[in-house]
Amino acid sequence: MQLTMMGEYAIRAMMHLSSRPFGTMVPISEVSALWDIPESFLRKISAQLAKARLITTQRGVGGGLSLARPAEEITLLDVMEAIEGPLSLNKCLINPRVCSRTGWCAVHLLWSEGQEKLKGVLRSRSLAELALLSGDRTVEPLQ
Repeated sequence: MQLTMMGEYAIRAMMHLSSRPFGTMVPISEVSALWDIPESFLRKISAQLAKARLITTQRGVGGGLSLARPAEEITLLDVMEAIEGPLSLNKCLINPRVCSRTGWCAVHLLWSEGQEKLKGVLRSRSLAELALLSGDRTVEPLQ
């Protein structure tokens, strides 16, 4: 399993938004330029993040992106599942009926344990905590 570029870009964008005071509307062009995210791709990602109610969007002058709730309340798991869908290391973890061996398979138990640990790690830190770990690198808006 590998994080897609869409997931990577979503994390970058959310980290940038979390570096701003809550409620600050950040232009898409700023996030795109500072975090090396193609603007057209960022618009697509923004729609998914807004649908998951992690951000709000506003068009026009003074518009852009803003966190929908404080960074302390958003985890990396929230962001990943908004973009990638429910986290699953194997098909049998999505739907036990996919495999007839689910009830007794040792590998199924291993996948299940690994998935829960991965989810726990992604759930364990908020965007606010990650921003602090990153050195709270707030950036000046583009002029």
